[in-house]
Amino acid sequence: MKDLPNSFFPDDIKNQRILIAGGGGFIGGHLVADLMKRGCTDIVVADIKPTEQWHQIFSKNENQVADFSKEQECMRLVEGCDRIYNLACNMGGMGFIEFNKALCMCSVLINTHLLDAARHHGCKRLFFSSTACVYAADKQLASDVAALKESDVYPAMPEDGYGWEKLFSERMCRHYMEDFDIQTRVARFHNVYGPFGTYDGGREKVPAALCRKIISSKLSGDHQLEIWGDGEQPRSFMYIDDCIHGIHLIMESDHWNEPINLGSSEMVSINQLADIIEDLAGITLQRNYKLDAPKGVRGRSSDNTLINEVFGWEPSISLREGLEKTYDWIFEQISSGSTALK
Repeated sequence: MKDLPNSFFPDDIKNQRILIAGGGGFIGGHLVADLMKRGCTDIVVADIKPTEQWHQIFSKNENQVADFSKEQECMRLVEGCDRIYNLACNMGGMGFIEFNKALCMCSVLINTHLLDAARHHGCKRLFFSSTACVYAADKQLASDVAALKESDVYPAMPEDGYGWEKLFSERMCRHYMEDFDIQTRVARFHNVYGPFGTYDGGREKVPAALCRKIISSKLSGDHQLEIWGDGEQPRSFMYIDDCIHGIHLIMESDHWNEPINLGSSEMVSINQLADIIEDLAGITLQRNYKLDAPKGVRGRSSDNTLINEVFGWEPSISLREGLEKTYDWIFEQISSGSTALK
């Protein structure tokens, strides 16, 4: 993937004050690192987690622990900012989303207060991280499901809890742009993974969870692998570098302001995903299928027709390439006994 040149960004981006809400998280940490690499020096990184629990932390930034669901916190942190990246929300893998619907819905306060703080302080550009969970459930019922295109979101039937919150927040972005001239940009993420991500504790996504399980089985000698569901659920997974590249394309666009897919079109079943990781590990395990575990929709992947048309680009890092880097990082964490980023 060819990196974006600095000339792609506004001339004054190095002098802009930038707020990364949820900057202590997985995607937030990678975004902060990339903006620093581009010479941005006035970055406010804020997250509800204590800083020792942040996925990545850089001492040169203004790092703050803050609860963005509180209006006064948003007003305080947005003051003086030129742009906002809203990556903050209460979420995780299906094991978290399915049993924490109310907590997921409460994230609507974050985007509401950030948008209103942007209006109040005159901040004119805001990126909102939405999700493929906004798509109508009746279009995701089969293993041979068609890839989801942006228009498939209506009639609305999103993932209960988390999906509804994200869809409502998308509409908030649209109307704040229409009514208050805040340039909002919305990306619908499809299963982002990579190094520095959560790999244990209940909030991890399936690529990291399977890497952890397979590594643990290899190290322990207990050659068993538990898979949630029957393993035939198809998904697509986007490596973090593609995600950051796409965020920049969408955020800087002056000709596109509608929600757009940001995800890989390379669809695999969970069994195929496990096959790749087992091959990387050099091991074959006995699979045990937990059919009563949370599984989410039957099938989902990203239709990238629109992002190709608008930007002449789509996520392209292969699943195997991304998994190899992710597996190596998680293996190092587990084998060294690290617990900080579980």
